Amino acid sequence: MIIDTFYIVLGQLLVIIAIIIVILFIIVFIFGKYLVKIEGNYFPKFILLVVDSLYSPFKTISKLLKMDEHFIDNIAIRVRDDINKEKFKKIPAEKTLIFLPHCLRHRNCPATLQKEGLNCTECGLCSIGVIKKKAEPLGYKLYIVPGSSFVKKIVRENKFKAVIGVACHEDLNQVMMLLSDFCPQGVLLKKTGCFETTVDVKEVFEKIDSKY
Repeated sequence: MIIDTFYIVLGQLLVIIAIIIVILFIIVFIFGKYLVKIEGNYFPKFILLVVDSLYSPFKTISKLLKMDEHFIDNIAIRVRDDINKEKFKKIPAEKTLIFLPHCLRHRNCPATLQKEGLNCTECGLCSIGVIKKKAEPLGYKLYIVPGSSFVKKIVRENKFKAVIGVACHEDLNQVMMLLSDFCPQGVLLKKTGCFETTVDVKEVFEKIDSKY
């Protein structure tokens, strides 16, 4: 009898939790579909808290509904960008790191992999050298990383207050979430994949120049 009651209560609790998750998903969906297009965000910290906490269930729901697979990531990236934008501008370049994905490199890239990522030679074959040539003279520290393990290592070994990340939707969202205490700003890849991806260099420059 007690066991039956326990399972009934547990089942009811699970149903309530599922209903709450669906309601929150609808709120985030409405926000992402309509309000995110308006300059400035409504209750952004609440939205971020919900998306970060329920990221996996939300991705599952999106997949079941055959929605844009990047919908949830796009919301989180956009909101986190907007929340941190003004504070990011006030932090000097010398206290800002830039992370670029190694997949931006050209197939004939002569760079070698070091303990802190690829050592770009500015050969001119891809956009990495162009960004490096712009960023480093201004004081930014730029890293070309092959994975999140490199990011975590670099974060541990550097003192910084802000970060610019370039990546695909899921990776960028995850990195910005990981570095949420460092005023992250993100730029999405134009062409994704694991080989010879591309990024809008102008968009990266806009982030770099926003401090000046």
